[in-house]
Amino acid sequence: MLAERVLLLLKDEIPLIDYERYISQLTYVESASRSDLVVFSAKNIIISNWVKTKYSSKIAHLFEVKTGVNPVVKIIPEQNIKDSKKISKSIDISLLKEKQSKSTILNPSYQFESFVVGSSNQYAYSAAKSIAEKPGKMYNPVFIYGPTGLGKTHLIHAIGNYSLTQDKTVIYTTIEQFMNDFTYNLKNGSMDRFREKYRQCDILLIDDVQFLSNKIQTQEEFFHTFNELHSKGRQIVLTSDKPPKMINGLEERLKSRFEWGLIADITLPELETKIAIINKKCELDGIALGSDIVHYIASNMGDNIREIESAIINLNAYASLMRQEITLEFAKNVMKEQIKEKRENITLEEIISVISQELNVKPSDIKSKKRQKAIVEARRIGIYLARTLTPNSMPALASFFGMKDHTAVSYNMKKINELIANDEYFKLRVEELKHKVITKDKIE
Repeated sequence: MLAERVLLLLKDEIPLIDYERYISQLTYVESASRSDLVVFSAKNIIISNWVKTKYSSKIAHLFEVKTGVNPVVKIIPEQNIKDSKKISKSIDISLLKEKQSKSTILNPSYQFESFVVGSSNQYAYSAAKSIAEKPGKMYNPVFIYGPTGLGKTHLIHAIGNYSLTQDKTVIYTTIEQFMNDFTYNLKNGSMDRFREKYRQCDILLIDDVQFLSNKIQTQEEFFHTFNELHSKGRQIVLTSDKPPKMINGLEERLKSRFEWGLIADITLPELETKIAIINKKCELDGIALGSDIVHYIASNMGDNIREIESAIINLNAYASLMRQEITLEFAKNVMKEQIKEKRENITLEEIISVISQELNVKPSDIKSKKRQKAIVEARRIGIYLARTLTPNSMPALASFFGMKDHTAVSYNMKKINELIANDEYFKLRVEELKHKVITKDKIE
């Protein structure tokens, strides 16, 4: 069955835990589905809302790859399905066609209002907001780049969603989908249809253009699509994980055009921005998390906003299914495998390196028996971060830091925990150092 094949394709592209907890709980409702509408039932409303928010657009794209039609995807809780035929009839066909003529699927939750702005993304946000309000007039193209999961897709969807309210014709697609569309229409002799789709819009939004690398035939087609739209004053917005000049295998003429307008980067978020993002996500989804839990997630889940949001959804879903209050200990227990995976990638040498650079103390001094105040403080922070961010035992840490035995490590942990509990400034400094250690491998 087509639906089963699509879900298996999805399994290869998403975290296994997402597939097992949520996607595997879906059942295809064939009697309510048709070429432009795909209906799945979910075990409960939590699974329904989670899949709808996170993967409905991806499922729609995979159906389009297989059939050439980009359908509306409905995820409906089992208890709401009484007569599957009525589900299909309840959809306003004319509205559906109008929506599909204006855009490919945009995530309605990705709005400018739900985007949390910080120093790491202020420039990209301002650029996106400006061109959404005045498309094709200020900067064209706009090229937004940065590491995965920091908000590029949110911004590009926000541009599309805002533009639809202004009666603009919007096409949003990933470069992978663009390539699949190109291949499908080239093979079937329907390139006129392909060009009409991509060259007749007011705004073209393309995600992940780095995957154009070495795709010579697709680059040729995209070059002409770009020129056609640009010459008509139509807005083009592109995202990538790196700036144009660093995309290997990309023709120079395309690199040049990508640099015609405005280039904006999104960098790793600081701790305060991550906390604000988590609070915003909880507000939008009606999830109640205490400040200690928010701080724990922000400090331990790295910088991939998509992963952080997924962790919050998983935490809330697990608490709901288990009928448990979300306490700090509960959150630590639910998230321990995700945190453990991240911690196993952090070395003691990396921790010492960060502390040395940030506190201006030599690495050799941190591991020595010197008793100067600054060195003792740096050593204690090193022990604390090593204990909380790595799987090393106390005897192993005693050996690494040149201490007599594990009791010395235990004593230093006790002292630094007292400082963290009684000195808010010291606590914030330790958390900032932890943040820098976690992100060090990404920065380098």
